Amino acid sequence: MSAKPAEEQDEAPRKRTPEEKKKEHIGRIQRTLVACFLGIITGAISYLVVPPGHVQGFQSYTMLALMIMLAGVVVQRHIFVLMRMTSFRMGAKDWLYQGFMTFALWFITWTLLLTRPL
Repeated sequence: MSAKPAEEQDEAPRKRTPEEKKKEHIGRIQRTLVACFLGIITGAISYLVVPPGHVQGFQSYTMLALMIMLAGVVVQRHIFVLMRMTSFRMGAKDWLYQGFMTFALWFITWTLLLTRPL
């Protein structure tokens, strides 16, 4: 009675080898670097496209810069395909992290470029 059927025993997660763990870790680092570089690039593009004098609060120019950043998040999936990274395994939590990293670096880069030297 205490014996489990064969189907339930096969569902147990198998242990990953150190090589598999290392490969997954390197993949996560690469995905984070892609998000960071795209954030920096979209921040610089936002600075070049939107004139610094027109950035005052939440206006249409600010929306344009935000759309540029969102395009950077969308481009990430295509970059992952080109780099042969398995982006189809990424869940909502992973994409939220990718989007946040892109947003954070975009915001920091754009803010630094908009800051006038004293």
